[in-house]
Amino acid sequence: MKLTDLRPAPGATKPNKRRGRGQGSGNGSTAGRGAKGHRARAGNPEAIWFEGGQMPLQRRLPKFGFHNHGRVEYQPVNVCDLSRFDAGTEVTPELLHESRLARKKTMKVKLLGHGEIDRALKVKVHAASESARKKIEAAGGSVEIVGTTQN
Repeated sequence: MKLTDLRPAPGATKPNKRRGRGQGSGNGSTAGRGAKGHRARAGNPEAIWFEGGQMPLQRRLPKFGFHNHGRVEYQPVNVCDLSRFDAGTEVTPELLHESRLARKKTMKVKLLGHGEIDRALKVKVHAASESARKKIEAAGGSVEIVGTTQN
């Protein structure tokens, strides 16, 4: 037996109906599509959400929500994450990106106050929470806001 000898089992397949090939075929004239209308036309499949002219679901439900286009998104970096740097290091957004604490280079970085720190660091970020600022300064370091003003 060869690959070219493979055939479906007898009776497993049947030929396609030849539609629109004359009245004698039984499928002439409108070719099984009924009379005039949207469904009788070629090349016009209905949209998946079309409900036959009834008011569609996405128009029956009320609109809700709001998207603030002026919102500034920050990548959070916690104070406890800065313990990987040596004392006296100047921590910048670029350094945070290189050490993979900040994943997206284009996003701004915000320092948050979770955890503790025991070394003096000079931190330059786009924003910092008040608790993070206090913890860095209590350890002998400093926090500087770079770029725009803090929100």
